[in-house]
Amino acid sequence: MSELKDRARAKVNLTLHVLGRRADGYHDLESLVAFADCADGLTLQPGSAFALQVTGPRADACGDLTDNLVAKAARALTERVPQARSGTFLLDKHLPAAAGIGGGSADAAAALRLLARANALAAGDPRLVAAAQAVGADVPVCLLSSGCMMRGAGERVTPMRLPRFPCVLVNPGVPVPTKDVFTAIGLKAGESYTPPGKPADVAWPVASATADTWLAAIGAGRNDLEPVAVKIQPVIADVLSLLRQSNGCTLARMSGSGATCFGLFADDASAAAAVAALRTKHPHWWVEASALS
Repeated sequence: MSELKDRARAKVNLTLHVLGRRADGYHDLESLVAFADCADGLTLQPGSAFALQVTGPRADACGDLTDNLVAKAARALTERVPQARSGTFLLDKHLPAAAGIGGGSADAAAALRLLARANALAAGDPRLVAAAQAVGADVPVCLLSSGCMMRGAGERVTPMRLPRFPCVLVNPGVPVPTKDVFTAIGLKAGESYTPPGKPADVAWPVASATADTWLAAIGAGRNDLEPVAVKIQPVIADVLSLLRQSNGCTLARMSGSGATCFGLFADDASAAAAVAALRTKHPHWWVEASALS
């Protein structure tokens, strides 16, 4: 079989509402998710044995490859499809790790999509979905890799047709451990959560709604992890301030548990101008112009 290729697109949580903490200890979430054009690249040369090689500007951040989520995804599928063909993966790493944009989860999901193609598995094969759930909470949504609503602990994913949003992604290069963020919220098992002074629900538009209607709905939402993450890493507030001050920025918010923030822009030109300005002012930050959908 010839070489297979896929893209592991960055995940962006346009909203992230914490509804409570379940009896099993997991937090119950509702998140409108989009995916960016910027991505890692993943190639599979199908074969009998699994192997992983990593290249790219962020290859050094991948650490021990036996613990990489691509390897975990391959093992998870093999456990459910024992005769599944594996092969040699080449990961071209560009997205920052542990940054709130699901870089590793997107890599794992891309690996599962490639293995599904190599083994003639349908995209909705329950074994494929189960493998995604076993690897990590963000992997099922990254398996879809398009606009959707993610609920529960990430296991319930509903496709949502979103308009295209020009955007800028910024990561200041500081760690924000997800566990620390959720711990700081301080919910006990079985306890619900409503942020002070903010609505619990958002009325989401129909799929045919205009971009402005969607933007208004997204703006009415929030990321409940953002205030907590800012306390852990105050530089996140600086990133958000700079994005909001950029010409053409219509909304700025943190993605996931941070530290990556996104700004939605009126057009691609204003997004590109913001990237140029931010890179000049903060050359060590990861700053990318992209588009969400």
